[in-house]
Amino acid sequence: MNPPRASWLRPRWLLNRRAAKALLWTVVLVAAAVGANIVGIYLVGSIAGWERWLTATAGYFLVWRLCLYGATAYGWVWMRRRLLAREAQRGADRQARRRLLRSEIAGVAAIVALEASLLMQAA
Repeated sequence: MNPPRASWLRPRWLLNRRAAKALLWTVVLVAAAVGANIVGIYLVGSIAGWERWLTATAGYFLVWRLCLYGATAYGWVWMRRRLLAREAQRGADRQARRRLLRSEIAGVAAIVALEASLLMQAA
């Protein structure tokens, strides 16, 4: 008699190379954000001073984010044009357009939610 297999304990997605890369990038980005905050607190001298500095430079960070959004939008338009041309050759143009539209809506919704939360914190 074979013992029951606990396959539910080893989900396939957890052992996937793509998932491992995404998890690694997430850990690296979170570590970089924590490190930047620790260095900022150390340089300014206190958490309260760091918060004051962040508040005072919020306008510069807004300009930075707007430039980043603009560069991302330019890259998205470039990528979108290439992808639709490739999918048109394959004959799956309509499905590609739907997938892209869903991705665009999700991306814009995420950016609007982020900026709205930052605006609410500032108020």
